Amino acid sequence: HERLSMKILIILLFFISCASKNKTVIAHRGAPGYLPEHTLEGVAMAHAWGVDYIEPDVVITKDDKAVVLHDIHIDTTTDVALKFPRKKRSDGRYYAVDFTLEEIKKLNVFERINLKSRERVFKSRFSNEAAKRSSFKVPTLIEFIELVQGLNKTRGVDIGIYPELKSPEFHMKEGKDIAKIVFNILENYGYNHPQANIYVQCFYPPTLKRLRDEFKAKMPLVALIAENSWKESSIDYNLLQTRKSIKELSTYVNGIGPYLGQLVKFKNSKLEKTALVDYAHEFNLEVHPYTHRKDALPKFFSNDEEFFDFIYEESGVDGIFSDFGDIALKYSR
Repeated sequence: HERLSMKILIILLFFISCASKNKTVIAHRGAPGYLPEHTLEGVAMAHAWGVDYIEPDVVITKDDKAVVLHDIHIDTTTDVALKFPRKKRSDGRYYAVDFTLEEIKKLNVFERINLKSRERVFKSRFSNEAAKRSSFKVPTLIEFIELVQGLNKTRGVDIGIYPELKSPEFHMKEGKDIAKIVFNILENYGYNHPQANIYVQCFYPPTLKRLRDEFKAKMPLVALIAENSWKESSIDYNLLQTRKSIKELSTYVNGIGPYLGQLVKFKNSKLEKTALVDYAHEFNLEVHPYTHRKDALPKFFSNDEEFFDFIYEESGVDGIFSDFGDIALKYSR
């Protein structure tokens, strides 16, 4: 009887362990750990891994087309300065909103660089010399969706998408209603229902509330939380992390996407979790923090195993954005 009880206990512990690690993996910008970010080639690689969702960041062009780029600027990941040197603004930057889709399609995409040093931000990632020869292009949101849906059909799987509406305030000042443009595309491709395999995310909660109230968006929505120093929007992100604000968010969103640094703190020389995950779970919100990078782990973790042990077992998040979706999957199942 003692042996039988021990076997039952071991089996139960096994299943509990498996259940506790069934976490959502979001391929952050495709597969940027291996290929230039937000390229269709990276989307295909992430899809082949079998991640749960693939993320496209979305900005709007001069002719109102939704394209997949992480920034409203296009000079850190494309050769725009070489091909359109006269189209920079007075601040020296190049903006997607100043270019038509036809012009955007003439650009080649390469690994993200630091504009001052001209060096790659992540030194060990895809060679920019190789990128020049490979001729990666900026995809439209429609191209991204059709690739994911096409692969879902041919591979017999159902991998979701996790689009982010970038800088709604900036776009509105430029006369571009990013919420309307993106929502219409998503609705046309069948994503506007509660069970749709999608999360729509944004750093500006008023846009998410507008989607829910004005556009009657039924798909899951996620409020991203930045640091105030990043000047991501006019929102006070310190205030957004309070219990009161999380409760308010829960009236129109399904989850939050905090920065990893907002989930941990040092107390008495010991790493501890903050209350943010608890606040979110109290109001039935999922928590998908960003971003796991094996080549840029937070300083208090020495390897991926330590990182995921803390993030999953200690902080209790429901998923993770990762530049290395294949590695995240290893620790998430």
